[in-house]
Amino acid sequence: MRAIAVIAVIVFHLERDWLPGGFSGVDAFFVISGFVVSASVHGRGDEPFGKFFLWFLWRRCLRIVPMLALVLVATSLASTLLIPDAWLSDGIHRTGMAATFGWANVSLAGRTDSYFSPTTDFNPFAHAWSLGVEEQFYILFPFVLWPWISRKASRGVFLSALALATVCSFVLAWREGSKDGASAFYLLECRAWELLAGILLFHSLDMTQRLASRRTCPACGTWLASSGFLLVGYGLWASTPDHFPAPGALPVVMGTCLLLAAGCVPSEASWPMRLLMFRPVRWIGRTSYSLYLWHWPVFVLFRWTIGLEDFVDRVLAVVVTVVVASLCWLYVEQPIRRFSKGYAGSHAKLVAWSFVALVGAGLFQGLLHHYRWSISLSTVASHASDWYPTIKGHHASGPCASPRPSVATLGEGRRITYVGGTCDLSADESTVFVVGDSHALAFGRMFRAYAARSGRKVVVYDNAGCGYLTLQPAREESAMCRSSSQRVTEAIVKSIRPGDVVFLPSLRMPRFVDQWTRYPREAVLARAMAAEASAKDSGAVDTAIRIVSRFTEKGATVVFEAPNLLLNAPAYRCADPWTRSNPICKRGVGMDREEFESLRRPMLRAIQHIAQAVPGTSIFDPFPWLCPERPVCTGFRDGRPLFFDADHISGFGNDILLPGFEDALRSGRIVSTRSEIANSG
Repeated sequence: MRAIAVIAVIVFHLERDWLPGGFSGVDAFFVISGFVVSASVHGRGDEPFGKFFLWFLWRRCLRIVPMLALVLVATSLASTLLIPDAWLSDGIHRTGMAATFGWANVSLAGRTDSYFSPTTDFNPFAHAWSLGVEEQFYILFPFVLWPWISRKASRGVFLSALALATVCSFVLAWREGSKDGASAFYLLECRAWELLAGILLFHSLDMTQRLASRRTCPACGTWLASSGFLLVGYGLWASTPDHFPAPGALPVVMGTCLLLAAGCVPSEASWPMRLLMFRPVRWIGRTSYSLYLWHWPVFVLFRWTIGLEDFVDRVLAVVVTVVVASLCWLYVEQPIRRFSKGYAGSHAKLVAWSFVALVGAGLFQGLLHHYRWSISLSTVASHASDWYPTIKGHHASGPCASPRPSVATLGEGRRITYVGGTCDLSADESTVFVVGDSHALAFGRMFRAYAARSGRKVVVYDNAGCGYLTLQPAREESAMCRSSSQRVTEAIVKSIRPGDVVFLPSLRMPRFVDQWTRYPREAVLARAMAAEASAKDSGAVDTAIRIVSRFTEKGATVVFEAPNLLLNAPAYRCADPWTRSNPICKRGVGMDREEFESLRRPMLRAIQHIAQAVPGTSIFDPFPWLCPERPVCTGFRDGRPLFFDADHISGFGNDILLPGFEDALRSGRIVSTRSEIANSG
């Protein structure tokens, strides 16, 4: 049964379309765990609870900790060496540390991305959520089973209590699934019913049959096994993320229970049971723990490096997984099992050593994370000041360097303030207000340098991750985005003074590629060419005119950012030798200049319409600074990156744009041609 479960999970993680419900193989693991662990403690009632508790933890620690610590350490090392710091890799260290102490499921439940989000495919510790569920359950398991084991409760009462707990967990999972899918998917209270189903099955069989030898019943075994196979097969194919795990996991849970029951009913071996006893299947089942632990980090590291989309890469990833898992089963799992059979020492001591091993793994991960800039093999880390707009130890410095920015919360977002530099300048008391999402924050180095050189204060409103006046209503339509935008607008209107500037940077074109995937090119082209008509028809242009007018009526100048250059691939993911063959990099990073200019023209016209409609509005155009009349906009200059990914400006790009930004704020006019750039210095 473990073989079926682990094969389903591996196939799903390799290509979801091959087995759409393969992720529910984890639910089979949960049922099996409840059943087998119940069997392992059966008959241990003649000892104090404390002794039983330590014995149980000792068994679980020997089974889980050595392999887990090894995988965590190896995966952390490989991730630190090969994966650069980025938004896409932001959760790796946090999830790895949580996995060390059985908390990965709670950590992942607190993130906005679900298990089925494509960004989860780039977290090599994401699969540890299921171990977190089991480890947390194992802490509670002795307390759950003790009334039965010690015979302090009657069998009927105990089974009734187990059934009630199972139903309550199922109902809670169903209810939570309709409100918070991540919590229902990851957290123990919504998964306990699957483990309890295995416990309930074992003790029901023990009560009715006592697992004793009886007269064979060929029809019973065949019926149970066949029904179980059908239910499990249906669940592995048809399960969907909707309403999961309750009621979505029911077919797999019920089918697993039937197959386990078929193995316990004295009968002649039916064809389903003979299949499960096939030697290769049993070998996969015995190595399933190692296979499960290793397959996901291997797959994720392939995605980050050479890729996992081509057939050859997938075959190679599976081969690496099987080889590593087999070696670990032979030289880690088997020796530990032999040791446990002959061990007669203190259980408490080994539990303590297991905890020490996990603490050691956690400390090792912490050290790797702390020194990641020094030990990473990636060129992104070794040239961090070129790549990252803002990063500790890489801020702009000099005789007029401004102090570090101050940060304050504003609703769901933040307000970041850059003040003038330390030189004795004739400070300009006017303020530059900036509103936007991550694309505004990416100009942080430029804002700090501008504040230092001009003596002006720059106040950046991080709009809760939402775009602001993007002229693309779909990017601002959520209730949170509307609320945050309204709050920011009122804050600026309240603070603004004559002579102030409001700078509005944003991604105003559809992306060709995100950090994790490439979008259909024809759809992107169609959206870009329809941008002007869409902005006007949706009322986005009228809304922008109304809001911008509120700023200019207070005596401020409003500066829009023109549609900036977009690249064909995320630059940081294609910067190292081991990533050049990755499918996301195969088109190359550069963009044809003429093609891009034609694509951005509709949105540029929409922005120009706003600028003409509202006096005091101008446009800052970064494009000619980043691609000065060359046939191909490479995204690099003299080998140094102008962008971090495909649309967020890099640290070096900030330095390139600073003179143009200063000119735009000084002159209040459109800067968009090479001749104007030359004339502006």
